[in-house]
Amino acid sequence: MKPWHVLNTALLAACSLIFSTTPAWSQTCDIGLRGTGDLGIVIERASGSLLIVEHSSDRRLCRVEGLGDLSHASATYSRDARYAYIFGRDGGLTKVDILTGKIVKRIIQGGNSIGGAISQDGSLIAVSNYVPGGVKIFNSTDLSLIADIPATIQPGEAHTINTQSKTVGLVDAPGQKFIYSLFDGDATWIADLSKPDQPQLTKLNQIGRQPYDALISGDGRYYIAGLFGEDGLAMLDLWHPEKGVKRILPQYGRGLEKLPVYKMPHLEGWAVAGDLIFLPAMGLHQVLIVNKNTWEETSRIELKGQPVFAMARPDGRQVWVNFAYPDNNWIQVIDVPSMSVVKTLDVGKGALHMEFTPRGEKVWISVRDEDQVKIFDTQTMSLIKTLNVEKPSGIFFSNRAGKIGL
Repeated sequence: MKPWHVLNTALLAACSLIFSTTPAWSQTCDIGLRGTGDLGIVIERASGSLLIVEHSSDRRLCRVEGLGDLSHASATYSRDARYAYIFGRDGGLTKVDILTGKIVKRIIQGGNSIGGAISQDGSLIAVSNYVPGGVKIFNSTDLSLIADIPATIQPGEAHTINTQSKTVGLVDAPGQKFIYSLFDGDATWIADLSKPDQPQLTKLNQIGRQPYDALISGDGRYYIAGLFGEDGLAMLDLWHPEKGVKRILPQYGRGLEKLPVYKMPHLEGWAVAGDLIFLPAMGLHQVLIVNKNTWEETSRIELKGQPVFAMARPDGRQVWVNFAYPDNNWIQVIDVPSMSVVKTLDVGKGALHMEFTPRGEKVWISVRDEDQVKIFDTQTMSLIKTLNVEKPSGIFFSNRAGKIGL
C-alpha cells in the first residue's frame, strides 16, 4: 500500500487536472463535458477572431483565431447549439465548435458576403453575397455546396443590362424556405429548399427602391424590407404570398429633406413588446411606436441620438436603444408601460451591439472603441462586470439556435 503523502499528492494532481479542463480564460479551449445553453460568442472584428463566452458566470472561456475579415460579421447556430457558423465580409463561411474552440471547416464562398441563415431542419446554411451577388446553399455538416442561386436582374426602367444584384436581408422561414431581397433589383425572392438540389423560386418584383435590409417576425409570418431609395417599408405576409408585397409606414425614411443618416438602423434590431413594435427612426432622434396588428404608427419617443438598435428585453417590459456616431457612447432604456426613457447610461465610445441573456436578467454590450464588453443587470440597470475584449462587435448567444430569423 502506498504511503498517505503519495496518495495525497496523486489526489491533488487529479484535482488539478479536473480544474484545468474548465479554465477561466485561455487561448485554447478544453472546457470539459457540459451543455452549450449558456455559451455564446463575441466577434473581435479587427483581429479576425472570436471569444467563446459563458453568461452564467460572465466569463471568457477561450479565443478562436483565423476567421478572416470580421468587419461586418454575423453568426447563426446549429440546431443543437454546438456549432456557430460565422459569415465574414471577405466571403468566408466558418464552422466553429464552441465546445472545443476549434474551427471545424472554413471556406471562401464569395467575394463579399453580408449575412446568412440556417434552414428550419438545420441541414442547410444559406449565405447572401454582395459580390458576385446571389445566394449559395451549403450542407451544414461539411459545408459542401448544394445550390448556387444567382440574383440576375433583367433590363428595365432602372437597369439597362443584365447584371447580378447584391442580396440583402436573408432570413430563414418555415417550410425549408429562405427569403432575401435584391438591392439592385427592387425585389424580394422566396427560395423553397424542400428539394435542396432543386430550389424553387418565387419572385416578387417592384417592391420599392433599393431594399437594404430586412427582418422576419418571430413567428415566421411577416417579412419586412427597409427601402434605401424611397420612404416606407415593404411587407410580405408569408401566410398569403399570393397577395404580394404591401407598403407600410410610408412616412418611415429620410423624408423629403433627406436627413443625414450616420449609420443605417438594423432592422433585425427592432423591438417587439406585446402588440407594439419599437422601430428606430431613420435619421431622427426618435423611436417610432407601431401597432403590429394594424401596422400603423401610434406615437414616437424622443431620444438622445439617432438610434441603431432598439432591442426588447425577453419579457417585453424594457427596450434598450443604442445610437449612431457621435452619440454612440449612450444607451437609453425605455419603460414600455409608461412609454418613457427611464435610464440613460454612458457606457463608453462605440457601444454598437447588445445581447440579452435568454431570460433577460442581464444584457451584454460591446464597447468597441474601449476594447470592452460591459454586462448590466437589467432590473437595476447597473454595471455588473467588464470584460476585456479586442475591438468587440457582434454578440451571439447560443439560445438563438431555437429562434426563427436568428
